[in-house]
Amino acid sequence: MATRVLVLGAGFGGLELSSTLSEALGDEVDVTLIDRNDAFVFGFSKLDLMFGHKSADSVRLPYRDIAKPGVRFLQQTVTAIDPETRTVSTDEGTYEADILVVALGADYDMAATPGLTEAGNEFYSVAGAERVAELLPAFTEGHAIIGVCGAPFKCPPAPSEAALLLHEYLSARGVRESCEITFVMLLPSPVPPSPETSEALLSAFAERDIKFMPGVRPSSLDAARRVAVLDDGTEMPYDLFLGVPKHRAPDVVLESGMTTDGYIPTKTETLETRFPGVYAIGDVSTVGVPKAGVFAEGAARTLAESLIASIRGSEQPGPYDGLGSCYIEFGAGKVGRVDVDFLSGPRPTGTFHDPSDALVAEKEHFGSSRRARWFGR
Repeated sequence: MATRVLVLGAGFGGLELSSTLSEALGDEVDVTLIDRNDAFVFGFSKLDLMFGHKSADSVRLPYRDIAKPGVRFLQQTVTAIDPETRTVSTDEGTYEADILVVALGADYDMAATPGLTEAGNEFYSVAGAERVAELLPAFTEGHAIIGVCGAPFKCPPAPSEAALLLHEYLSARGVRESCEITFVMLLPSPVPPSPETSEALLSAFAERDIKFMPGVRPSSLDAARRVAVLDDGTEMPYDLFLGVPKHRAPDVVLESGMTTDGYIPTKTETLETRFPGVYAIGDVSTVGVPKAGVFAEGAARTLAESLIASIRGSEQPGPYDGLGSCYIEFGAGKVGRVDVDFLSGPRPTGTFHDPSDALVAEKEHFGSSRRARWFGR
């Protein structure tokens, strides 16, 4: 009888895990992949939506295109998880598994920053990015704040990219001199594991007259006064607020009894939780790496190799290595890259690669290769 693997969430982690299991085992494994959405969107595509470079239809990869031996996709909403019995309920049924993998990502807690919904905008969801795209043409003067409202958060370089691309957008429209851009971030530098990367970004901010305020976060927005209140008491008037909302695990995960301090404790080496046969990968877990798709993908690959070895009775692979690379849009058609190692040494380290045309092509290949691998496109 085929091993039943139930994967909750079809992001980087769920897609890579399902693909790897299918490629190695085919119909020897019974993979059920569940996600509430009907399509996948790369995180970096939200910046393309936000600045009008691409349409929503052009960046959506429908899950109906998944056609892999041993894998079935179900568009359903997970309503309950019982990790003791590895049983999952959705809005359409109940499923039992031999192996349960939770890869549901992190949700956005808009209420954690009072006023953000009423007086600001988030650009981390597809809907949020589309809304900002509608607002930006009307922004011709005043103060724009890009504010990170909590940590950890997905794709740490993304707010820096947003600041640089906003500068480019306003410059192209001839209104940059009438606009002020401030980037507020509670971390001490744009990319703490890589001083080189942070230095390059800080230099880019200085060249473009973008003010960077580290070590503070927007704690609330006052809609009536159009003021952002920072957690140190500072008040900043604004005309446009682009926020990264505080993140948290989805409600169904919090209600499952699996979490500690809001996320699922996970063994870094093996991705195991404290429940036998239950694993967690990606943003919903705590494995000591950033919340970014490339790290979820790497964890999924390690877990898949381990499950394949268990099913075949072969030697277990090495532990999850915590390596990942992130591409960074600097504007003017240039892309940089930071290669980060979070687990091999006493502290995380990062190596920066200067923005170049070659990295533009490499980033495009990163996306196209995964579209082909996961969706056959």
